Amino acid sequence: MSVWLPGAPCTPSGCVVPTRTARALPEAVLRLTAVAVLVLAGVLLLPVGRRLPAGLVGRWCRWIVRAAGVRIRTTGAAAPTGGLLLVANHISWLDVPLLGAVRPARMLAKAEIRRWPLAGPLVARSGVLFIDRDRLRALPDTVARIAAALGEGSAVAVFPEGSTWCGRGQGSFRRAVFQAAIDAGVPVQPVRIHYRDASGTTATAPAFVGDDTLVASLWRVVSARGLVAEVGVRAALPPGRHPDRRALAAAAQPRGGGRERERRAGQGPLLGRDGSPAGRRAGGPDGGPDTGLVVRPRTSPCGHQK
Repeated sequence: MSVWLPGAPCTPSGCVVPTRTARALPEAVLRLTAVAVLVLAGVLLLPVGRRLPAGLVGRWCRWIVRAAGVRIRTTGAAAPTGGLLLVANHISWLDVPLLGAVRPARMLAKAEIRRWPLAGPLVARSGVLFIDRDRLRALPDTVARIAAALGEGSAVAVFPEGSTWCGRGQGSFRRAVFQAAIDAGVPVQPVRIHYRDASGTTATAPAFVGDDTLVASLWRVVSARGLVAEVGVRAALPPGRHPDRRALAAAAQPRGGGRERERRAGQGPLLGRDGSPAGRRAGGPDGGPDTGLVVRPRTSPCGHQK
């Protein structure tokens, strides 16, 4: 397994719970169509995407999320210009337009996308940076390309967990990409993404995890009512404040937030600092004995009762 592609224990059957209220079929189909039209328009504009005004790109990103029926609550803001490394936890395909709404940025994407028919060449021309996750030797070159883009004044958006999680648990930020910010001498902008349902509790319906398909994930989102995406833009970490990439990654890592509040309210499991249930090793449900701190019958790896 690549250092860029760690595994998460989350699966659609074990972690994803549909919302309690669903939209009528015609409305869900209409929303799905609206998302498809907006995405297609964006794909067609990819070759000139870097020349479009940042405000227009940000609005387009918000339109995609709103077309899917998800409300957005944003706190904080990112610097509008200058080199900036945007880093966020990763739950859903919705995370990409949500980060684009914070600040339009060059995304770091898997190299396989470059080989997709039609879309691949268009994505490559849009300024996307590619990472070959199966070749560890290519990692220094990828870091150098990210640093070069940052040094030119671009924002680069990355999900350092390397894998999507359901929203109740979380992975650790991989350190390599933070070296690019250090080399370029630019700030790091941590962003925390969290999804809630109509009752205010953590929503896993938007999650795109495990062997889930994009179509299935899209349908869960457009057919759900009351979904809210909370986007917390934390204070930027200025260059030179942290001695190395390990310390920088730790400072950018999301902590607590919605999961911790729900645990204290008795609505969720006790999770360790790495996002796994207490008493288990990170990375899977079979990591170790139960500590006895929380008793949950037949829970998924991230704490959902089955």
